Amino acid sequence: MTFVVPAEAYDRLVGRYSFDLCDALARAAGIAPGATVLDVGAGTGAGTQRLVELVGADRVAAVDPSAPFAEALRDRLPGVDVRQAAAESLPFDDGSFDAVLAQLVVNFMSDPDAGVAEMRRVTRPGGAVAACVWDYADEMTLLRAFWDAAAALDTDGVAEVDERTQMSFAREGELEALWRRAGLREVSHGELVVSVAYESFDEAWDPFTAGVAPSGAYAASLDEKGREALRAEYRRRLGDPEGGFELSARAWYAVGTR
Repeated sequence: MTFVVPAEAYDRLVGRYSFDLCDALARAAGIAPGATVLDVGAGTGAGTQRLVELVGADRVAAVDPSAPFAEALRDRLPGVDVRQAAAESLPFDDGSFDAVLAQLVVNFMSDPDAGVAEMRRVTRPGGAVAACVWDYADEMTLLRAFWDAAAALDTDGVAEVDERTQMSFAREGELEALWRRAGLREVSHGELVVSVAYESFDEAWDPFTAGVAPSGAYAASLDEKGREALRAEYRRRLGDPEGGFELSARAWYAVGTR
């Protein structure tokens, strides 16, 4: 599993996008102060922190199947009800929450239909169920450029792990279809766009070598010569940045009502 890694490794790669992305998803879902919220696949808690700021720690619960991530959540967010659990088997009663969110996780569920059904189950009638998935093939620049570089050097080797082609629900409308299949009502969908500033190219590149997520697992699988070639090609595809730069990232989202 590519997410059984130290929490800091995830923070440095994709977690740094999570706070602003969760803020955008929470707004799309209409989450307001006083709501009770479940964060499914909460990762290391950057997005969950935004929910805590919105509604208060005692109104937030979070689950993640990764033991290191669940431990980080408990350490970082005291007062949040944290459980180590998968989306397909949520340890909560029916109708426990006003809103349930899954940020960047539906495409990693072993059974997405079951996972969304569970999210719907633990949402109260009239409550919101929301999720988002990166637009890996186009506008999630950090990862799209990585796989562009990897495929240019190793077309056959990346074919089965390339997130641009292998990730489900990563294209416009696919989450909407899943939400409707789950029986959710008043489904809306669209894009969420966030950005992250980097002080140097190495700040963007180095997290890949820690082995987190499919991209990191691929980078870590290469020998030193292969990683160096990938690093050079990745830098070229990011425009050979010198000094600080910024990368934008788009995710597709869906929101529905139970």
